[in-house]
Parts: sequence; structure tokens; C-alpha cells
Amino acid sequence: MSTQQASAHTIEEAVLQDRGAAGCAIAQRAGVPMIWVPGGSFLMGSNDFYPEERPARRESVRGFWMDSHPVTNADFRLFVSLTGYVTTSERPPDAAIYREAHPSLLVPGSLVFRKPPGPVDLRDYRAWWEYVPGADWQHPEGPNSSIDGRDDHPVVHVSCEDACAYAAWAGKELPIESEWEFAARGGLDGATYAWGDAPTPEGRTMANTWQGRFPWQNLKVDGYEGTSPVDAFPANGYGLYDLIGNVWEWTASPFTPARAGPVKKSCCVASESGGHFARRVVKGGSHLCAPNYCLRYRPAARQGEAVDTSSCHIGFRCVVRA
Repeated sequence: MSTQQASAHTIEEAVLQDRGAAGCAIAQRAGVPMIWVPGGSFLMGSNDFYPEERPARRESVRGFWMDSHPVTNADFRLFVSLTGYVTTSERPPDAAIYREAHPSLLVPGSLVFRKPPGPVDLRDYRAWWEYVPGADWQHPEGPNSSIDGRDDHPVVHVSCEDACAYAAWAGKELPIESEWEFAARGGLDGATYAWGDAPTPEGRTMANTWQGRFPWQNLKVDGYEGTSPVDAFPANGYGLYDLIGNVWEWTASPFTPARAGPVKKSCCVASESGGHFARRVVKGGSHLCAPNYCLRYRPAARQGEAVDTSSCHIGFRCVVRA
């Protein structure tokens, strides 16, 4: 029996099915295909972009199983239907915690991106972010929207608490930051992107990101205005889909202050929870990341997000450790 086959049997209910194009073992748990990531040493972080990514340094991870794609709307619907779980954005915020919030905002809802009609001051995220009552995972743009036809899109409007609840139900965990970044690199140690050093090799779009001038001009060169199916773009060297772009992904790692200067605002930082809530690292960038504002659709990129936050561009995937 091979090492990969032996590892498959460490996952309860997992069945080794076949080998993907990248030669990786594939198993399943809670209906989501999982890919064996062999582990090893790699160059984590980057000295070339934002301060919070520094310094680049050698790190090591042990082998683990990772969901082949972010948790989808269909996956999350199954979880909710079997457990009755109610997400953070479907519950009214606690007035005792959000003491400075206007009463009109103390209702179930979530953060939604609103594209302005023209150029805005990039120093003020309120020009494109809005807390929308009634926005949640089933109504991603607001109460009059739905996820009909988007079963294969990543679930959004999920807080870190929601992601952990799903993971516990599925018998999994959220990855730590080093596991996530190692997996995202797909074996390309030190490369800028998950697919190499060119943003669009031979003119090919490799992920769902923002093309044009953020936040008002989306040229949709990649074919999408918002989220996209989780397998819409090529898998990386480990056979993992959608680690870059589409939606940011929660990790289990606490976010620590920048090692080399202040953290520059990104499309991700849309909340002002401040010191009230712990922050966790989110990785991968999203469909709102653009070169002119948030060039974070790279494995090394990282941001800290308050654990109570949910928005239209943050999702997650899970791991099982060998």
C-alpha cells in the first residue's frame, strides 16, 4: 500500500477514488472531494509587496488533506438542512457588544459590495461597502437576491464562527496559515502567483479577480462580475481549485500586527470591529482584488479580518490532518 493510500484511511468515511491530473490522491468527506497535500519546506511570505507579508522565511508543514475547492452553496445548504444552523448574518447583532452602532443596523445583515458609478477616494472604503439588512448566504446581494443557479459558487457571508461550525460538523478543521499558503503554492516555491511569476501567462486569465480600475470599472476580462463556479479556472500543481481569487478564505491563524510597518487597507478590510473582536488571517484575495488597490491574489498575501465579520467576498475551505 502506498503512503498516499495509507493516508486516505486516516480520514473517517474517506474513500480513495482516483488520481487527479496532478497525480494527487483524492478522497471524499461530507461530500466534498479532498486532495492529499504532501507537506514539506517552502518559502513563506514575500518581501516584494505589502508589509504584513514580510519577511519571507522558510517554513515547514506536515502532509494533510484539503478540500479541493472552497465550500460551495450546495455544500453549505446540506449542512444547514441537516443541523438547522443559523449563521451570524442571520442573527441580530447584540446591542451590548455593538454599543456605538445605530439602531437601524442592529438587525440581521451583512456587508455587500456596491460598485460606485465613477472614481472615488480609495482611502474611504465606505464608498463601496454597505451593511445590508437581510443579506446572508442565501441572499448574497440583499433580501431580494438569491443563490439560484449558484450551487457551485463558494458560499459567502460566513463568519469565522460559521466556518468553524461547518468544519466541526464535517469532521474537519480550518487550515492554519502556513498550511493554506503551502497548498496554494502548488509546489512552485517562491513564485509570485500560484501558477508562476506572470499574472496572465500567455494572456490567459488564471483566477477571478478585478480587471479595470477598482472599485468603479470592472472590465470582466475573466468573464465574471462577482463570484464564479469554484472550478472555473485551472487547478494548481496539487490539483486544488480556486485558492486564488473568487473569495478570501478564513484560516485558523490569529492575525498578528505587521512585522514591517502598518498594514495597508485592502478590499477585504470593510469592518471596524477594532479591539472588540479577535482577528483571523484570511488568504487568497477575491474577485474584488485589483492591481490599482489590492494586489493580493497571491499565495503570500494575507489580511486580518474580525471573527464576527461576514461579507460577499469571504468564504472558506477545510482540512483534515494526517
